Amino acid sequence: MAKKDKVSETPATALLRQQGVGFTEHPYDYLEHGGAQHSAQVLGIDPFAVVKTLIMQDQDAKPLVVLMHGNRKVSTKNLARQIGLKSVEPCAPEVANRHSGYLVGGTSPFATRRAMPVYIEETILGLPRICINGGRRGYLVGIDPQVCVHLLGAKPVNCALAE
Repeated sequence: MAKKDKVSETPATALLRQQGVGFTEHPYDYLEHGGAQHSAQVLGIDPFAVVKTLIMQDQDAKPLVVLMHGNRKVSTKNLARQIGLKSVEPCAPEVANRHSGYLVGGTSPFATRRAMPVYIEETILGLPRICINGGRRGYLVGIDPQVCVHLLGAKPVNCALAE
């Protein structure tokens, strides 16, 4: 059941407003380990248009952000090869929380605690609108995917694998 109440401001929504980015709010009942598939189902959105924010790290433990379709996984080998690294792996949840300033399950790519390079699955940029985390568990914002390129400097990559 989707929630109808207004969600309080987060660092992500504050940044979007400050930058003049129009967005729609999509609160929902958060489910632990439900992921993008759960939010898409509850909100009635195609999981391909729900974008997960993944905090990963390279071989030197330097963090990076990967934006991926809700119903796809990241090929870490393909990603590492495309961005010129030896390896890429997901961060442990507590490490991801520290880098982003958000709790895993509520990670937004906007207004992260630490500046990190951002990579976006190229096919996301072809969508008319996406829903991406707004900085809180159970809260997505609908935006034009080009916002990720303009505000975050997101670089397109091709590293999606079917779930």
